[in-house]
Amino acid sequence: MTKKDITDLNIEKHQTLYDWLKKHPGENWTKGPADKWNTGEHVVHLVQSATALNKGLGMPKFILKSKFGSNNRANRSYDEVVQKYQDQLAANPGIVGDISKKMPPITLANKSMFISKLDAKKVSLLKKFQKWSDNDLDTYLLPHPLLGRMTIREIMMWNAYHIEHHYENLKANY
Repeated sequence: MTKKDITDLNIEKHQTLYDWLKKHPGENWTKGPADKWNTGEHVVHLVQSATALNKGLGMPKFILKSKFGSNNRANRSYDEVVQKYQDQLAANPGIVGDISKKMPPITLANKSMFISKLDAKKVSLLKKFQKWSDNDLDTYLLPHPLLGRMTIREIMMWNAYHIEHHYENLKANY
């Protein structure tokens, strides 16, 4: 996928989620299905994930290379990234990333703040992503808690799917 394709896909997936959230009843922001995240927790998790990605994309390249090495394999396609993620989720049911083990209080009063925060993180992430050259997108790596080290291109494809994954979970549970 090209950088433009990945950018457009991230924008599209976020917009689909935002459109759904606008129509979603307020009481479901804090009330979720039994033993599942409520809507607010899904959104906070996406904010936490975008915060981590923003941090990674903002790190100097020499630090990324020293911490995570550089890519020595062919990039995965979008479909391969999605399949690997789905396989890992199936093999590790109920897994929660370390970044989301501590959730802030979820209240109806903070709904718009968290949705705005998610949008701001998306804008920041896509701005940082645009600054990367195609060569660097395929060279530098970031760690993913389930998928291991991924190229910047792959992790941005994963990010688009990650938004879709949570949107589909929300849609299925409400």
